[in-house]
Amino acid sequence: MNSPIPGRAEDGKLTALIQDLSDADPGTRMSAATDIFRLGSELAHTATAAWFLDAELATDLFLTETGRPKATVGIAVNRANFERIRTANGTPRLANVPDDQDAEEFEIEFLDGVRLDILTTKYLGANGAIDKFLQKFDEGIQQIELETRDVDRATKILRTRFGITPIYARTRAGADGTRVNFFLVPAQRGKVLIELVEKA
Repeated sequence: MNSPIPGRAEDGKLTALIQDLSDADPGTRMSAATDIFRLGSELAHTATAAWFLDAELATDLFLTETGRPKATVGIAVNRANFERIRTANGTPRLANVPDDQDAEEFEIEFLDGVRLDILTTKYLGANGAIDKFLQKFDEGIQQIELETRDVDRATKILRTRFGITPIYARTRAGADGTRVNFFLVPAQRGKVLIELVEKA
């Protein structure tokens, strides 16, 4: 039997942490978010550590004050959990997602740079990206976003120097006016979806 892929629903701890994001106690929510963010960041690190050894690519990716990549961990959840988590965290603004993309989402931020993007399918049963993820894996870490200064330049470097083919042939519009592309990258016991995000 294959080992569970960290960040997916087979990991019982992650399922409990996702439930805790809608807990009435702010401390419980913060603790859960921190643990989920740490897990997602570790997945991203195993997938992208070599990227930061390339001087040009490293300067194109934003780092935090601690020298870690500026990341947001994207969690795919079902509609009911999406609403519960949003309500428990003060009903944050929904992101403006392009109409052709299967996602509703909002971001929650905690201390020490802990950022989560909570996503659900816009069209249940329509086989969009989030819908397919939930059908295949149930709730879990769907992607890790890394902020970049120039997504086109970073994509070119990943394609030519690392042999990594982006999901989309060209950069596309993302939520709230961002420009994005996606990369499915080998990580520990599976693959992880990395989204490069260039802010508007």
